[in-house]
Amino acid sequence: MDSIPGYVSIVFILTTFVSVAFLLQAIKQGGIQTLPSRILIFLLPLWIFFQAILGVGGFYQQTDAMPPRIAVFGVLPTVLLIGASFLFFRKSLIEKLPLPLLTLVHTVRIPVEIVLYWLFIAGAVPQAMTFDGWNFDIVSGLLSPFVFFLAFRGKAVNRRLLIAYNVLGVVLLANIVSIAIMSLPTPLQTMSFDQPNRAVLYFPYIWLPTIVVPIVLFSHLTALWKLLATKTTD
Repeated sequence: MDSIPGYVSIVFILTTFVSVAFLLQAIKQGGIQTLPSRILIFLLPLWIFFQAILGVGGFYQQTDAMPPRIAVFGVLPTVLLIGASFLFFRKSLIEKLPLPLLTLVHTVRIPVEIVLYWLFIAGAVPQAMTFDGWNFDIVSGLLSPFVFFLAFRGKAVNRRLLIAYNVLGVVLLANIVSIAIMSLPTPLQTMSFDQPNRAVLYFPYIWLPTIVVPIVLFSHLTALWKLLATKTTD
């Protein structure tokens, strides 16, 4: 990883903290005094620090374990937390988060995709994980401010546009996540053997699957729940 320029890590760290700032601001607007809000605010810095320690310590770089360590100790806890939020905290958290911020947060996908391209140039991720390959996730980032402007500019929120945008975002996210998983240098690897997805096993890029992607996914799922299940547009 020594071949990666320092500015790449700086841009990614800043992008991660911007993603977290979006989430915290959404929680603040939704009501910081609720129990699930307090739980998230308490757990988030601990999770960020914990993942940084594992990344720096080389824990994830031992890739012969089955199931892969990054899946068990990095991704699974975030999936369980998102699931628990929808099971137990729909009224007190999910339905209180503001749709405008849940839309604008996806602008962070623009610098994420730029960082992925830089990592590809440095030999740390495969070309398939970039917009020069099979990753079209940057489209979600580029569309985010336009969707925000068009959906919230009038008195009535454009629900159909928001639903279409969030469905598209989930599809594009699922695409790049699938490519990333298949490119990881683990026993489950099925592609990109010549230049695997090594970057996410190191700090700070471990924050991509453990912090940034969960925030993006959570934002999409929360927006769709509000738009489809509760039909609220606040």
